[in-house]
Amino acid sequence: MTGRKTVICVVHAHPYPTRSRTNRALADALRKMEGVDFRALYDLYPDFDIDAAAEQKAVEQARVVVWMHPVFWYSVPALMKHWFDKVLAYGWAYGDGGAALHGKHCLWVPTTGGDERDFTPTGLHAHPFAAYAPSVEQTARFCGMRWEPPYVIHDAIAIDDGGLARHVAGLVERLARWRAEPVVGEAVTR
Repeated sequence: MTGRKTVICVVHAHPYPTRSRTNRALADALRKMEGVDFRALYDLYPDFDIDAAAEQKAVEQARVVVWMHPVFWYSVPALMKHWFDKVLAYGWAYGDGGAALHGKHCLWVPTTGGDERDFTPTGLHAHPFAAYAPSVEQTARFCGMRWEPPYVIHDAIAIDDGGLARHVAGLVERLARWRAEPVVGEAVTR
């Protein structure tokens, strides 16, 4: 990036990114976007030794924080949970003096192996997908972030090429809107 403030920080946590056609396509598209700092956690921290200061700096520079990952056991992958524990620290993200994330938008982009029918009362998981979102949503809200409606991609394992292309384009378009919005108090140069 060339001197411009990072607009979007994508925190991506996929332990097997080369095995995921859907997450790979999303990651490839987001890496190409101007104003995006793409943080592939499993590449950056294969030993789980997270540099909390570097991650905090990356998030501080963004207006929008994206948490993108496959859903593992109805939650986030282990390294994403560890990122929450290390980066979202008392005094920085919450608590006394902890206002670094206040007002930032938070977009959750989970992918699931099951299709939408699996997330119904009679489906494989017996609950709507929204039933699994509260812990991630509350993490963002507890840190003073603006929770955005999640961009959920179901059936990531079997999605056809056309469906995948539509999801990638939809996410890029959704994030591009934030890049286009002027920030109150910042000069806009075009």
